[in-house]
Amino acid sequence: MPKTTQLRTYTVRDGRLDEWVERWRKEIVPLRLELGFTIGGAWVDREHNQFFWLISYEGPETFAERNALYWSSPERKAMSLDPDDYLVRTEERTVEPSY
Repeated sequence: MPKTTQLRTYTVRDGRLDEWVERWRKEIVPLRLELGFTIGGAWVDREHNQFFWLISYEGPETFAERNALYWSSPERKAMSLDPDDYLVRTEERTVEPSY
């Protein structure tokens, strides 16, 4: 399968940006890496309460199949992390390098 990269943009609930970033770093990133994803970076826009990150997968499955494995994993369920508690809006765009 070819490499798939998504740019994800999350608008975070007021007052929860730092908590979201901390939980993302400590809980989400390690599991994503364990499941074969790569993280291309993450950024915050405090003025607009937004969080941006790049996530990629290149392996025997499609990105969607691997993402479904992430969401159904026992480790993900054990997080007790409901994105709706933190995120007002999410946007995912599949992107490819141009430079």
